[in-house]
Amino acid sequence: MNSTEIQLKSRPAGIPTTDDFETVTISLNEISEGDILVKNLWMSVDPYMRGRMIDRESYIPPFQVGKALEGGAIGEVIESKNPAFPVGSHVSSMMGWRSHFVSNGEGLTLLPRTELPLQSFLGIMGMPGMTAWAGLFRVAELKPTDTVFVSAASGAVGSVACQIAKMHGCKVIGSVGSDEKASLLKELGVDAVINYKTTENLSQALTEAAPEGIDVYFENVGSEHLEAALNNMNQNGRIAVCGLISQYNATEPQPGPSNLSLIIINRLKMQGFIVFDHWDHYGEFAKQMGSWIAEGKIKWEETIYEGLEQAPDAFIGLFEGKNKGKMLVKL
Repeated sequence: MNSTEIQLKSRPAGIPTTDDFETVTISLNEISEGDILVKNLWMSVDPYMRGRMIDRESYIPPFQVGKALEGGAIGEVIESKNPAFPVGSHVSSMMGWRSHFVSNGEGLTLLPRTELPLQSFLGIMGMPGMTAWAGLFRVAELKPTDTVFVSAASGAVGSVACQIAKMHGCKVIGSVGSDEKASLLKELGVDAVINYKTTENLSQALTEAAPEGIDVYFENVGSEHLEAALNNMNQNGRIAVCGLISQYNATEPQPGPSNLSLIIINRLKMQGFIVFDHWDHYGEFAKQMGSWIAEGKIKWEETIYEGLEQAPDAFIGLFEGKNKGKMLVKL
């Protein structure tokens, strides 16, 4: 059995290009007792993967040049010598960026039989949905009386964070990069939407959208968004730092906000978080999210690229604003 995989050919400088990736065909070993052969059906591309393309120590090891990349994937078991994973069952893994793989089951999650589409376990029912939920409730300690600001608000995480906050009784302001994405958020019930690309003064626009101030900022972007949020935070406000996508492709150190003293003046809590640190609460999240979906209280968008060979373009598209909601590749 052969597998097609996408390897990191070179470490990108700035925004990645397709020249930084290489498609390779490899031969897989026959499965042994206890093993399974998985055919991937869906894979995810996510902004955090850009950090793994840099050769540095972080919370997750860097990708290696000449090796297949990794990421969230949903696959079907097509051969099995492991009774825990029968043929025809579906599994989630971190073995994306390849068409097939052999595993002994370690690190794989057997997916439940459900009416939800399989790819939802890479989006609303997977890491992005869990990230929004954990950031709001476990980090920002969301209250129904809060005014919430979400940056990258039309993305896979941000759009879910906006909807969860609205369902919790909060006033929600979202920041996006196009009028089309702004319209999408308004359809989801977001109270005010700022197109940061057409706004001359983001901080002033946020003041106008939330004259009462911001209690919670769900941070996905950094730079001027963080500075604007700090200018508008109420005393004892909370900032959940999920991502800083504006800096991921920087080729030199970026200056920090000039108003960090407001963290002291307004007694703010600012905390970074990694969703995997909260994964022992996945059952609680899944029960709640499953209920919201069944009741029709939450919606989600997907942007789908067709074919494994399109994965680099899908990934690069994240940094060009080409995704509405979750960016996925259908193999």
